[in-house]
Amino acid sequence: MLAARTSLLALFVCWAFVALADVAIPPLSGRVVDQTGTLSDSDISSLTQQLKNLELRKGSQVAVLIVPTTQPETIEQYSIRVAEAWKIGRRKIDDGALLVVAKNDHKLRIEVGYGLEGSLTDVTARRIIDEIIVPRFRNGDFAGGISAGVGRIIAVIDGEPLPVPQPEVSHSVDSDLLNIIFSPFGLLAYAAVAAIMRGLLGRLLGSGATAGVVGLFIWFVVGSIALSAILGVAAFFVTMFGDAILAASQQAGRRGGGGWVSGSSSGDWSGGSSSGGSDGGFSGGGGSFGGGGASGSW
Repeated sequence: MLAARTSLLALFVCWAFVALADVAIPPLSGRVVDQTGTLSDSDISSLTQQLKNLELRKGSQVAVLIVPTTQPETIEQYSIRVAEAWKIGRRKIDDGALLVVAKNDHKLRIEVGYGLEGSLTDVTARRIIDEIIVPRFRNGDFAGGISAGVGRIIAVIDGEPLPVPQPEVSHSVDSDLLNIIFSPFGLLAYAAVAAIMRGLLGRLLGSGATAGVVGLFIWFVVGSIALSAILGVAAFFVTMFGDAILAASQQAGRRGGGGWVSGSSSGDWSGGSSSGGSDGGFSGGGGSFGGGGASGSW
């Protein structure tokens, strides 16, 4: 009995150790290493050629790694481990960059060597992720997102700056303020004001007074005349006719039932384990990394 318990305890400890173990760093078999089968052979070949040309032209090294997950580590912890192990970039010049994609986690990161931090800054890396890679990933175009992201990384290393971000012309209000206004507390405050005004002034005048209070409050908090007018008019009609509409809907519900039927679907990433293949004996040049770069998700 004691032996059986000891064996079970040993198995449990081994299982826990494996579950908590860090994801192994794959060998650097090429400039593009795909352990998920996401990229086709032609995709890998095209990316590899671009990265070879960059190294021949500038000396800088860039590599791509796609893994299913980095758990239990964050992508930042895992990518710096990979960068330190692969040593992308030239020794003492440290002009390496690494694009890591954790497909099942929906996370990615651009890790930047010391020597490229002046051009491939954290802000630039973040813009490449947010503006170029992530939109394509969200559409399921992983090959296109990686290719476009790598292309932009190469352009930045070549000295081509990113285009100046276009200013967003927006007349929207702060989403946090709207969340507060339309929160249960905000709606409860409106209901209290409406009840008081209707009790004191009657249905018509009370609805008008409630609309005025709501409009003034929105204008004071948000500073938008248009939004205050819209919500003020809405408050008038809801206060005026809300109870009648609710009563009618309750009567209709008692006469007959109905409801929404919704289906549900779920999906999960899947893929086998594959490598980017041979790349002419490619190896890192001894470059160092210090955690510069940016992360993102989709």
